[in-house]
Parts: sequence; structure tokens; C-alpha cells
Amino acid sequence: MVSPVYIRPLLALLVTAAVFGIATVVFRSGAHNSAPVRSAKQQLPNNIDVALKKARFSEIQNGLLAWELFAERAHYDKEGDKAYLSDIRMEFQRNRSHGAITVTADNGEYSSTTKNVRLDGHVHVFTEDGASFTTRSVEYKGDTAHFITQDPVNFRQQRLQLTAVGMDMGVRNQQAHFYSSINASIVSR
Repeated sequence: MVSPVYIRPLLALLVTAAVFGIATVVFRSGAHNSAPVRSAKQQLPNNIDVALKKARFSEIQNGLLAWELFAERAHYDKEGDKAYLSDIRMEFQRNRSHGAITVTADNGEYSSTTKNVRLDGHVHVFTEDGASFTTRSVEYKGDTAHFITQDPVNFRQQRLQLTAVGMDMGVRNQQAHFYSSINASIVSR
């Protein structure tokens, strides 16, 4: 029979060896299966400083909210003062004489310096007053509050349906000017 003096140190040695063995197995199997961890800064392209989900930009003019821009994703480049956006919804507030305007687009670019917004891909603009247009791309000029495009435009307001190449539309007065190749028709109800 083993003396009780030796049982306690032997059990302590066995428990320590078992813990050490388990820790070694876990460490070895975990080291082979995990991907190397990269910091968030390493995951971003070199020209991007911040990446956001569900971003929101807004413009205040004369103490009132002029517009808000919502994007599902935004990548901001501090050096270029630009935000590269995707899945965009831009809302212009109602003014005294006209209703609100809503714009949607697949992608875009917002310049925080000029307050210009370039929108690309399935651009759809519709007003609360019933006018709407679709185009491939449009630029919102912040200094003049105008939408400008050189692309083909499909415009509709009540019964009037119009296609043209190029357009300029003011946000405040909601008047549109079409450049060329205009084809208009009155649709019966």
C-alpha cells in the first residue's frame, strides 16, 4: 500500500499534467484553424479613413434642415473630403410653395467641401407634387440647389410623359429645363 504522504503530491502532479495537456491541445488546434486577426485599419483600402453602416448626412441652411442623405454604407476619405456611398435615399424638405423631394440611387459620392452629391445607378427622383424622373446619373449642386444630368431622362408629371437627353431641375422652384432630343406625349387616363 502507498503511504498517504505520497498520495496528495501524486494527485496534484497528475491534475497539473492533465491541465497542461488540455491547454496544449486547445492551443495547438486553435492556432491552426483561426485566420490571422487584422485591425480595422488594415481591412480598409488605403484611401479610406472611416467605413460606416447606415450613415446619415444633413445640410442646414438659414437655421432650417434643407436635406438629409441616408446611405446603407459610406466610406469616408478625409484627405479628399469625400464620402463614397451605396444604397442612397436623399430627402429635401418641403418649402413654402412646393412639396418634399425624395431621391434614391444605387451609389454616390458626397463632397463635404462643396456640398455636391453625385448619384449613379437607377436614380429616381420624385416630388410630393406628383412629378418624377429616372436617369442613370445626376449631380446635385449644393451652391445652386439644382439637379443636373447629361444622361437620358424619363420624366412624368400627371398625364405628361417626356423623354429627353440632359436636364436641369431646381429644388426650390421644382422647375425642370430639358436640353435636347425631347419627345413628349400626353397619356390618357
